[in-house]
Amino acid sequence: MDLLEGVLERVTYYNDRSMFMVARLRQEGGELCTITGNLPELSAGEKLRLKGEWFQHPEYGRQFRVKACQVVVPQTVVGIRRFLASGLVKGVGPVTAEKIVERFGERALEVIEKQPSLLTHIEGIGDRRAAMISHSLKERREVINVMTFLQGYGVSPGYAARIYRRYGDDTVARVRENPYRLAEDVFGVGFRTADKIALEMGLAPDSPHRLRAALTFLLGQAQEEGHVYLPRPELVSRAVEALGGEDEISAALVDSQIGLLIDGGQLVGEAIGDEEAVYLPGLFYAEKQVAEKLLDLAAGTFPPAAGRPAPGDLRCFNLSEGQQKAVDMALETGLLVITGGPGTGKTTTIKTLLDIFRQQGLEVLLAAPTGRAAKRMTEATGLEAKTLHRLLEYAPVEEGGFRFQRDETRPLRAHVLVVDEVSMVDLPLLWHLLRAVPAGCRLVLVGDVDQLPSVGPGCVLRDIICSGAVPVARLNQVFRQAAESAIVTNAHRVNSGRMPQTDGEAGDFYFLEEAEPEKILDTILDLCARRLPRFRNRDATDDIQVLSPMRRNLLGVDNLNLRLQQELNPPSPARPELRSGGVVFRLGDKVMQIRNNYQKEVFNGDMGRIVHISGEDGEIHVRYPDVGGARDVVYDLTELEELVLSYAVSVHKSQGSEYPVVVLPVVTQHYVMLQRNLLYTAITRARELVVLIGTKKALGITVRNNRVAHRYSRLAYRLAGNRTVQAI
Repeated sequence: MDLLEGVLERVTYYNDRSMFMVARLRQEGGELCTITGNLPELSAGEKLRLKGEWFQHPEYGRQFRVKACQVVVPQTVVGIRRFLASGLVKGVGPVTAEKIVERFGERALEVIEKQPSLLTHIEGIGDRRAAMISHSLKERREVINVMTFLQGYGVSPGYAARIYRRYGDDTVARVRENPYRLAEDVFGVGFRTADKIALEMGLAPDSPHRLRAALTFLLGQAQEEGHVYLPRPELVSRAVEALGGEDEISAALVDSQIGLLIDGGQLVGEAIGDEEAVYLPGLFYAEKQVAEKLLDLAAGTFPPAAGRPAPGDLRCFNLSEGQQKAVDMALETGLLVITGGPGTGKTTTIKTLLDIFRQQGLEVLLAAPTGRAAKRMTEATGLEAKTLHRLLEYAPVEEGGFRFQRDETRPLRAHVLVVDEVSMVDLPLLWHLLRAVPAGCRLVLVGDVDQLPSVGPGCVLRDIICSGAVPVARLNQVFRQAAESAIVTNAHRVNSGRMPQTDGEAGDFYFLEEAEPEKILDTILDLCARRLPRFRNRDATDDIQVLSPMRRNLLGVDNLNLRLQQELNPPSPARPELRSGGVVFRLGDKVMQIRNNYQKEVFNGDMGRIVHISGEDGEIHVRYPDVGGARDVVYDLTELEELVLSYAVSVHKSQGSEYPVVVLPVVTQHYVMLQRNLLYTAITRARELVVLIGTKKALGITVRNNRVAHRYSRLAYRLAGNRTVQAI
């Protein structure tokens, strides 16, 4: 293996997902060369010691393919200045780097690490900033040590920073103790990476410890796919594949290990007929208790209260027959599901109920799964609505971590609880909610069962309705004013399996036919940057939302975001920016949070705008709309992996939101995602205008495909008295 040492001159290309880098390195003698390989995020000015091999690229000539990388702390004044100015040390930018090196010369890094108080002698650096600079440099060195350690076990060095941020100075000890913890604890590190480390450390391929880790990981992965459990044969099959195939691990050995885990209580097995389901214990007990609590609520009855309109005597509220029935049911029962598509009067029904409940002096709480949905509920009803997490007071606890503060020991104080957008609620969240519902409280669940299911495990709204065990009010009548909108009528046409009307006569629904993906991309850019803002007098960034069924390929979310950012918010001296991996965040960018962050109170899917960037401090300020107005959330460099650009988002991520204008490509390249409920969900996100771009063929495939992705769940079965029910 060849050795190469030099200073990174510039990064030509970097993909933060694959961590593949092409860069130019200036060797010790001053000669420039090209290096390639899977590398961590590096910046110009860093000194590298590389192991690898030279090869001849047929188009680009001689290059060095990197197999291992060590970052060397610079020793010269020039190297130290370039290193500090690279942005890798928080609190130091080019100007501050020049001042530090001018004062301390070759001792600069030693002073920062061991005598940070001396930095306060430099104008503009106070005690707080000096401590931050020192801490950042120490962290960088620890990351280098961790990276070197992990490379010894064949791990891509790009994960070193993430692993270090999770474990800190205990990283090496934690990884040696149990490398499989990485798959659970570190965002982006999956079972295969952790398994690779474990095997490199000498763990036997058939070790029970390895099999247990694989089974637990796979059940957790199944949750991310929406499943509550896996059938035992499918879990065995997945585990054998994950562990290297039948040549490495036998199905009998895996099945035996599942039995041992069930006997020991680490997993739960439940046989019904010929199928045995295997659960993680938390989801098994959550599913059982959700069913029990829902049945208890549904069994509750309420006698007529003073001042309550008699059943059927609701004409003064100008309700349709279906709405009157829904109100009657809500007044009489302890649990009601109200479901219906756009324009069928769900909001009017809720407002009527709220008026009646308030006339009766009842205390009512309103909630929704996301901040955006809660904000819409507040605007529609005039009453405060909270996110479910805020309602249940999800907060840090003394023993560490976070916990819902409201449960059966400290229930909510309410006579009525109304929850909107229930199609987005997963099984664990519903379980926490039901634990906090007090005795005698009515629960009204509102949602559109035909939309996409929750991101998390379960399909609770569909299961509750399918069971037949809970009162359900279906609103089917589309009101005249709503029927005048092609958005509403076409949503219902798609939902019933009919092609949308695409002649554009109504003025709020258009289909632009184009087959070539490159031309579709150009059309989307032109629509967002020029045509639609002029046509509707709308802001190109705030009011127009591009949706896409997939993340990758030319018309996927990732590429659309890069191109839309270039079109709507291009580089400018007036717009400072920060790079995180392969993404550039720029002042004014529209961004989205992709993980729940309970400390900052921002959640997966929340969207905002970047209102401030500090290159010196390595901070980004994002302004999020909130129920009470807007609030700014601060991110540092280590937290930017929680943000993505959101000029384009996936249809799944758009749930619970409404946008003035929605633009959606519908192409056969997205074949695997062309499903009716996905198109229906996308259309119903728009308030004023929908523009579909693609081919009639792809549109027809989507409308005809009524296949709902199957999710393993037994909630409907339990609600129905342990009877199998038909899906709707």
